[in-house]
Amino acid sequence: MEHAVEIEALTARDWTAVERIFDEGIRSGDATFETSTPEWGKWDAGHLATCRLVARAGDEILGWVALSPVSVRRCFSGVAEVSLYIAGHARGRGVGTRLLSALIEASERAGIWSLQSSTFPENTASLALQQRHGFRVIGRRERIACRDGRWRDVVLLERRSTVAGT
Repeated sequence: MEHAVEIEALTARDWTAVERIFDEGIRSGDATFETSTPEWGKWDAGHLATCRLVARAGDEILGWVALSPVSVRRCFSGVAEVSLYIAGHARGRGVGTRLLSALIEASERAGIWSLQSSTFPENTASLALQQRHGFRVIGRRERIACRDGRWRDVVLLERRSTVAGT
């Protein structure tokens, strides 16, 4: 029997599954400049305490989403960067849509007025998902960083809330 997908808060007890999905994204080569997963404490310190979600089907975590601050300056307290990862076997099943929709709602409740992301142009599924949720392309950073000996571009996207910060 297939379990319904539930969106829940991401907690420290989820880290093993979250880290596994993160590592899968790293190994794909088209999800992040990171080359290894951090320890829980480092990941936890680098992400906002709110707006951390997992998609769970029964006991299995299918994906996760979290926000990182873009600056420590108070004037940017309502601006955050999105990280969203879906397990390979769960892609194409609406998990990303469910997570991103829930993240947008949670971020607006938390007073976040602008979400942004830097996405590899080759990650067309992620770009399309974000654009379906109101993100717009604001530019492209060319050869912004090197990973595995290859210089990569990223597409910058942002979503401005119509609820928070208006």
